[in-house]
Amino acid sequence: MSTDVMKERIAKGSPRLSARIAGIFYLIVIVAAPIAQVFVRGRLVVYGDAAATATNILAHELLYRLAGAADLLAFTCDAAVALILYQHVAVAAVNTLNHFAPLAILGGAHSFAAFKPDQLQALALMSLGLHGTLYNIALVFFGFHCLFIGYLIARSDFLPRFFGPLLAIAGLCYLINSFANFLSPSFAAHLYPYILLPGLSEVLLALWLVVIGVNVKRWHEQASAALGRQ
Repeated sequence: MSTDVMKERIAKGSPRLSARIAGIFYLIVIVAAPIAQVFVRGRLVVYGDAAATATNILAHELLYRLAGAADLLAFTCDAAVALILYQHVAVAAVNTLNHFAPLAILGGAHSFAAFKPDQLQALALMSLGLHGTLYNIALVFFGFHCLFIGYLIARSDFLPRFFGPLLAIAGLCYLINSFANFLSPSFAAHLYPYILLPGLSEVLLALWLVVIGVNVKRWHEQASAALGRQ
């Protein structure tokens, strides 16, 4: 299919329906990702104490597995939002392997039979440490994602422009949070979770897309203008 044909279909499509679908997927991401990261890993993982972490994971194995499923759901929906909003996702989804690795390590898999219990616990904790690092790397990409989306919204006529600066601020906060964790984890601990509060603007945008959508007239005007410039 040629680029011109694709653009013509976009111009003639239902922007309000697309906006609402994107908003629904966005809300799923906003709900599922914190459940896995904050309410499960944040409570079960005790960094610096491999034995306590292993005990918590094995004692709440179903909850831990559900957190991994929530991650996968969030990243799948994020990919859908990416397609609708012309962005892309990868690192975070691959990082889910590090979430499930402790279950294989602590679950008595035959390949780990040669290791002692304390060694297995240390390996599981190391895997979760890698998960945290890759999660922060993924947030770097997501931070730029929010900056770009904010810029596009600020220049658009079919969504309220105040969402642009709000998304840009959220993106900057994601970047600050990630780089603070890379450079000074102790300083980052003082910023968390307050540094992520601007991310609430994503909730507002998602709800706006679901409930109100976009200004269809202006959407078609811009789409037609873009086609006319080809």
